[in-house]
Amino acid sequence: MPALFQPLALRSLELQHRGWVSPMCQYSCDPDDAPGVPNDWHLVHLGGFAVGGAAMILTEAAAVNAEGRISPRDAGLYSDEQAAAWQRIISFVHRNGNAGTKIGVQLAHAGRKASTYWPFSGKHGSVPASDGGWDTVGPSTTSFEGYAAPAAMTVEQIHGVIADFAAAAERAVNAGFDTMEIHGAHGYLLHQFQSPLINQRDDEWGGDEAGRNRLMLAVVDAVRAVIPDSMPLLLRISATDWAAGGVDPAASVRLAREAAAHGVDLVDVSSGGAVAHQQIKPGLGYQTGFSAAIRREAGIATGTVGLVTTPGQAEHAIATGQADGVFIARAALRDPHWWLRAAFELGHDLAWPPQYERAIPRRTF
Repeated sequence: MPALFQPLALRSLELQHRGWVSPMCQYSCDPDDAPGVPNDWHLVHLGGFAVGGAAMILTEAAAVNAEGRISPRDAGLYSDEQAAAWQRIISFVHRNGNAGTKIGVQLAHAGRKASTYWPFSGKHGSVPASDGGWDTVGPSTTSFEGYAAPAAMTVEQIHGVIADFAAAAERAVNAGFDTMEIHGAHGYLLHQFQSPLINQRDDEWGGDEAGRNRLMLAVVDAVRAVIPDSMPLLLRISATDWAAGGVDPAASVRLAREAAAHGVDLVDVSSGGAVAHQQIKPGLGYQTGFSAAIRREAGIATGTVGLVTTPGQAEHAIATGQADGVFIARAALRDPHWWLRAAFELGHDLAWPPQYERAIPRRTF
């Protein structure tokens, strides 16, 4: 059996194989009539991956409060209406995922990168209040280049955000999600507190590495406390800021080791996003080395993501111990049935939806 199609257990969650869907924002909620509420677009988008053979799907970032949305069109999980809409999608995935598909939600807060225009809006930067935007917050008052300056969070606001993550996690459990991921990467709030390039605080929520990691771990503790012990908890991090003086791979190994001690079961290893002057060096599978180091040195399961486009690449990452799972992103947008194709190319028999069985490719004629 190809390594990519070997099963994996995370706590009591049984995943049929190691090919998963990475969180990808869709900016498709209705900001006027149903802010933060996933709709038919999300049902078709995520449902297609279930039909396409993914073993696990992670939703796009779901904000834990209204101010935490990346844009006015982002999804949330801070209201019962939003939870009910997610429940419809969860039900479809569970009923139609031919790989026994599981689905998790990514819980997030954008911090100083909130209230921005969505990519296909034709505009850039922060959304003003007159256009549906809001004031943003962060660890300090420094802004992301081209965005409005945030207000430095008070200690009371910090504790409020921790409580919001926990409340969203409870909604996720009640809605029927199989797992959840805390978004601590890409320059969003938890990463903002972690990065010395952004966090200029001199209280317990800043300063040294322990202080800068405090919010990330406090959120992990709060979420772990309200979800079942049988449910795995994932954490996405940026392994490096790709900028001098920022988070580096060694710091990420230390964070992952601590996260494991606090109840995280798998680290979803990405990179970058903290500052505009980052110097990323992209290439095929360019982040697998970070995943491998964290897996080896922190002793925790990892998922890798980033320019993994072919089944052969994904197979190599798993077979060589660089990761325990591969999150597919843009390649899945191009081909929502990526996992069915991967199974065929790697010589594995993955069940097809009965409605599509007439299209199963033949290896011999």
